[in-house]
Amino acid sequence: MTVFNTRIRRIARRALAALAAVACTMSLAACGADESGKIRIGIKFDQPGLGFKKSGTYVGFDVDVAKYVAKKLGYSEDEIVWKEAPSKQREAMLQNGDVDMILATYSITDERKNAVSFAGPYFVAGQDLLVRKDDHSINGPEDLNGKRLCSVTGSTSAATVKEKFASEVQLMEQPGYAECATALFSGIVDAVTTDDIILAGLASASRGKLRVVGQPFTQEYYGVGIKKGDTALAKKINAAITEMIKDGSWERAIADNTEGTSYTPNAEYNPPKPTEGEK
Repeated sequence: MTVFNTRIRRIARRALAALAAVACTMSLAACGADESGKIRIGIKFDQPGLGFKKSGTYVGFDVDVAKYVAKKLGYSEDEIVWKEAPSKQREAMLQNGDVDMILATYSITDERKNAVSFAGPYFVAGQDLLVRKDDHSINGPEDLNGKRLCSVTGSTSAATVKEKFASEVQLMEQPGYAECATALFSGIVDAVTTDDIILAGLASASRGKLRVVGQPFTQEYYGVGIKKGDTALAKKINAAITEMIKDGSWERAIADNTEGTSYTPNAEYNPPKPTEGEK
C-alpha cells in the first residue's frame, strides 16, 4: 500500500507540473508569483521628466499618469510591475501579453491602430526645439539654416525640420536624448528636436542650462497602448484620465516633472478629451 501511495503522489506531482507549464504558456503573469494579481505597465526608463528609472524607482509624467490610472483600476502602487518599453518593441509587447498597458510617449496613429488599440489621449505634445539657455538666435525651426540639429536615431523629427522649415540645417543623430543633450551642452550641436514635453524633461534635468524654445510646430497625441479591441478597458482608462484632469492631478504632474523650465503645454490642445478606443 505504501509503494502504491508513493506512485500516486509522483503521478499527481507530474500532473500539477504539466498544468503549471500550460498555464505559463497561456499567461505570462501566471509564470511568476511576483506578477500574480498585479498590473504590468510599460514605460520608458531613459526619458527624464516622463519615464525614468532612478535608483530602483520610477519617476516622470507618464509614470504619474500610469499610477493614477492603475489606482482607479483597483491597483496600489506596490501592485504595479514596471517594464521597459522601447519604442520598437511596444506593439509586440502588447500583442504578446507582456504588459497590460503602455504609457511611453506613445503617439496614437492609424498605422499603430492596425496592431494595437489606444485609450486617451492623456497629453498632446508638439515638436519643438531645445537650445542652450543663453542662445537667443534660435526662436523656431526656420532659424536652423546653417545650424547643427540633433535628433535620436530612427526619429523623423529632424527630417521634418529639414523638409519643411530649414533645408540647409545640418543633421546629427545620437542613440538617445541624453546624448543629444550632452552634444548641446558641449557645443557640438546648436539644438535638439523632439516632442516638447520630452525636451522639457531634459531641460529640467539640466539645472537651468538648457531651455525649450516654446514654439511647437506639430501635434502628437499620446495614448495608453492596450491590447487591440479591448473597448471595456479603454473606457475605464479614459474615465480615470478624465478624473485626473478634473481634480488637478494632471496639471500638478506636469508642473512637478518640468520644474524650473517655465514649460506650459500647448493650451490649444491641452488638456485633451480622452475618448479613444471606446468604439
